[in-house]
Amino acid sequence: MTTFGTRLAYAIEERGRFCVGIDPHVALLQQWGLSDDVASLERFALTVVEAVAPVVGVVKPQSAFYERFGSRGVAVLERVIAESQAAGALVLLDVKRGDIGSTSQAYADAYLDPASPLAADAITASPYLGFGSLDPMVEACRVHDRGLFVLALTSNKEGPEVQHARTEDGTVAGTVLGHLRRLNDGADPVGSFGAVVGATIGSTDEDLDINGPFLVPGYGAQGGTADDLERIFGAAARWALPSSSREVLAAGPDVTALRDAALRGNDAVRGWGA
Repeated sequence: MTTFGTRLAYAIEERGRFCVGIDPHVALLQQWGLSDDVASLERFALTVVEAVAPVVGVVKPQSAFYERFGSRGVAVLERVIAESQAAGALVLLDVKRGDIGSTSQAYADAYLDPASPLAADAITASPYLGFGSLDPMVEACRVHDRGLFVLALTSNKEGPEVQHARTEDGTVAGTVLGHLRRLNDGADPVGSFGAVVGATIGSTDEDLDINGPFLVPGYGAQGGTADDLERIFGAAARWALPSSSREVLAAGPDVTALRDAALRGNDAVRGWGA
């Protein structure tokens, strides 16, 4: 195995930086003419995998949309992960987990240990019990060559009340970014510990030079543009992954139309930040 950062760098070079969210919203199921049940979830999710996983570098299933169907929904998520990886895409599982001690370790075992049927290439995590609460996940990434994307500057309007709060060392977001910078120190070509920074945050004075990747939600249908990405990230743009789900998924259920939408998304940010 090679580090997640190395695999991500290769995926960006070979397939581009566009990240497709596989998020089976009720409205999207209905738009596809499907019911709100497990059979429809499976048809929707695996159709998207068939269409996009062979052509994009990263897919990002949101775990909640599968969990709401219970164990049968989680079984669909297991297939989404396995079949996406088999098609050559990296899987960034959006779970936003964060806890302490043995519970944090259990999350690491569930999502980052290759012995688990839910093991992804990387996951999202919340640092708001203190960055040290993520230590079991960090260690699992090191042992199993996986990646971690930690919430830092998110697109939701409530985010700033926590992320912009100031401590004696600066903002909370700046503290999170500083921890990631230390984890990635010396990594080549890029570290495996990334930040979640929204495409619609407007601007930031934070130092985004963390030698790590960025997951960039809010791109596309939520209002973020390629110009926003260049303005926000500047020289750090090389490792940013703009993520979109609705703009691609609305093209379904036709596999060719879905794939074309994903390729158009990739073309829109090709060469950006190089």
